[in-house]
Amino acid sequence: MRHDRAIAERSCGSSVKAISDEALIALIAVRDKNAMRLVFVRHSARVFRFLLRLVDNAATAEDLVSETFIEIWRQAGRFEARSKASTWILGIARYKALSSLRQRHADQLDDSVFELVADPMDDPETSAQKNKRTALLRDCLQQLPPAQRELLDLIYYHEQSIADVARIIGVPENTVKTRAFHARKRVAALMAERGIERTSL
Repeated sequence: MRHDRAIAERSCGSSVKAISDEALIALIAVRDKNAMRLVFVRHSARVFRFLLRLVDNAATAEDLVSETFIEIWRQAGRFEARSKASTWILGIARYKALSSLRQRHADQLDDSVFELVADPMDDPETSAQKNKRTALLRDCLQQLPPAQRELLDLIYYHEQSIADVARIIGVPENTVKTRAFHARKRVAALMAERGIERTSL
């Protein structure tokens, strides 16, 4: 990363600070390597910190940084500036992180969040009840609209703060809070319909 940063600083000069991220993405779309280097310089550290929070492993985060910027190079022509370039970049990083986490933790839920994973000391009846609740919760989450499901996934499963979620999806923090409230309320209602009176959401 430091080597690429030095190259970008030498080749782009001090005037590049005036170039917007959006303009740089447009240059990357026509395969401008200097623009690509500059975007890396501007955003690699932030993307790494963001990915590290998601995957909690420095080596994995480093790999995902590389994958993210490769994807930026490939997809620059599809950027339509409907959001800030930084939001678009974080969206790509988030997708890479979630794909990695799903592969690593397929069919698992965070027991510290949902408190539904069976305890080894549970008797068979208690374990069966927790397994049933887990299955029901999964089913209820799948019935949420995509936007609500994404919020709960980020906040609870991936333990992102409200501020992080707002930055990732490009909406105000209060909007995230409101959507999360309605999502939790909907999950509670769906669980109640299935005979479960409360969840840990």
